[in-house]
Amino acid sequence: MTADHNTLEASRRARRFKHVRAAHQSEVTEDYVEMIAELIHRHGEARAVDLAECFGVTNATVNRTIARLQRDGLVMSRPYRAIFLTAEGEALARRSRERHQIVLDFLLALGVSREVAETDAEGVEHHVSDETLAAFARLTGKLPGDNDA
Repeated sequence: MTADHNTLEASRRARRFKHVRAAHQSEVTEDYVEMIAELIHRHGEARAVDLAECFGVTNATVNRTIARLQRDGLVMSRPYRAIFLTAEGEALARRSRERHQIVLDFLLALGVSREVAETDAEGVEHHVSDETLAAFARLTGKLPGDNDA
């Protein structure tokens, strides 16, 4: 192997790890806006206590995360009040839900049990590239927005 090949390979590896780190950073944000949207849909509102229960974390953890999401312009919240998504938060929740559904449909099409597919989809949806996600959608014959599950 030449030095140029080693340098190129190191650069590719660094780019892959950078992508994974970025996915990890957005994972919590995507999970929270997706869950807030689901709680609003089911109950008309999302409360910090409900989020803490859903994620199995403390109220303090939820409050810190909501404060960050508010700074990022994704949610609106006041102390002791419900949490609502901004237009930007709603758009992110919709994209996250679509990514999740595409991955879930793909795993189910492979014959993975629903329980395992649901668990695996929670992680894969944040790390899969748009190219791979599009391939999953093509193979299942379902496009974003085709939520029949």
